[in-house]
Amino acid sequence: MGNDGGSIPTRRELVKSAARAPTVSELKATVLEALDHAWKHDPLTSERLDMDNVVADWQGRLYNYESILKALMPADSSDNADDDTTPPSLVNTESAELSFASTGIKSLRDVVKLKFKRYSPQGSKGEELIACPVSLKELGASVKSVYLVPCGHVFAEVAIRQIQEDDMTCPECSEPFKSEDAIPIFPTDKEETQRLAARLENLKANGLTHSLKKDKSAGKKKRKADAVNGDDKEEKPTKKREKVDAKSSISNRVSGINNPMTASLTAKVLAEQEEQNKRRRLAAAR
Repeated sequence: MGNDGGSIPTRRELVKSAARAPTVSELKATVLEALDHAWKHDPLTSERLDMDNVVADWQGRLYNYESILKALMPADSSDNADDDTTPPSLVNTESAELSFASTGIKSLRDVVKLKFKRYSPQGSKGEELIACPVSLKELGASVKSVYLVPCGHVFAEVAIRQIQEDDMTCPECSEPFKSEDAIPIFPTDKEETQRLAARLENLKANGLTHSLKKDKSAGKKKRKADAVNGDDKEEKPTKKREKVDAKSSISNRVSGINNPMTASLTAKVLAEQEEQNKRRRLAAAR
């Protein structure tokens, strides 16, 4: 063109070789990198995980305890009236954006507080690692890990597999547990994900939450059904007792939290939830 002796290159000349599929080692490296990020960052806020205040849901995902509390705060709270009340979204997941509601976390009963063991190996100059209490393997992206429900202690999966069926107790606190209550952290197998989903469905059918505590929403549905059938006559005399029990329950759950700010925020969330439950009961009785 232009009589300058040039030529227009064809696609065959520009593309010397076709795009190749990633190798197995490259795929493993990608997965390991994603797991390493998940082990260190909160999926709600992308902040670093505080391993002393970490909770996990039924899918084995890790969150900061305070981020769960903030996500559970009612949108109509007077203290947050001027703030942005848009629900937080999970980041760095398979989908571009995943709402907090889709995690299935509706109360603090849907998460379990994890308990990690600190370990200082020889020659580490006092640097502490998060390790399995049994095998002393450093827990992280390169080691398959599980946590036990309801105690929340975290172990390497290999260590839990060695426990005999007739002695299913936590090696740290000796609390009994069932094999299906050993929850893998960030499961990568489809079968494990399906098993966790089936476990949650069975718990809901029995009126329990992921933490093996009673599901209050199941009781609400039952009371609503009783009200429709005219069986709510005995509910009125117990309202004062329920109010006293709610206050004592909140104080008992907050008493075990050492951080004053976290304890105050927890008490506020629980009080807001109790107030919402009261309004729903009144609405259902009308």
